[in-house]
Amino acid sequence: MNVFIVYCHPSKNSFTYEIKESFIRGLRETGHKYVVSDLYAEGFNPVMSEEEYVREGFYNLDMPVAADVLKEQEKINAADAIVFIYPDFWTASPAMLEGWFQRVWTYGFAYGDNPSMKILEKAVFLVTMGGSLEDEIRKTQLEAMKTVMDGDRIRNRAKKCEVYVFDQMTRGYGNDQNRLERIGRFSASVYELARNLGD
Repeated sequence: MNVFIVYCHPSKNSFTYEIKESFIRGLRETGHKYVVSDLYAEGFNPVMSEEEYVREGFYNLDMPVAADVLKEQEKINAADAIVFIYPDFWTASPAMLEGWFQRVWTYGFAYGDNPSMKILEKAVFLVTMGGSLEDEIRKTQLEAMKTVMDGDRIRNRAKKCEVYVFDQMTRGYGNDQNRLERIGRFSASVYELARNLGD
């Protein structure tokens, strides 16, 4: 498969970075092709301009789409699957990724009467979380995140959508040993997910 990875984390010193590396290793060893947009490293601009707002707000196809946005849209239409890798920040993705969706999901591409965005075979979300999914509040928050990402952002833009959350990854708070054990287990599961992505 051709896989487009949208990676969003400000630091290599993170479990989210390890997840990305394990996933890429699985893709590479299985022969999948991939490209990565590392939003922080590449300095993606997440801020919608006034011109972009006017284009979107008035559904004006005559107004141009910014070059950096077109580049992301081209990566999407060259892919069979899109994979988002990011941490849960206050029950949301980082602001950089929120802005990516707001700018890249343009009128005429991701929505409208005849959108040009291809229907992908699969969309996958790999989300890291400091808290525990054993807590009822986290379970509720996870359902809210799925509603946003799967129900709204992906919706009918992919034939299949999968959301995976890797929890209890906080540092400190007596969680260090548990975190180390989960890093190994979660990294192995992500590696296998990548190897079986086409299934």
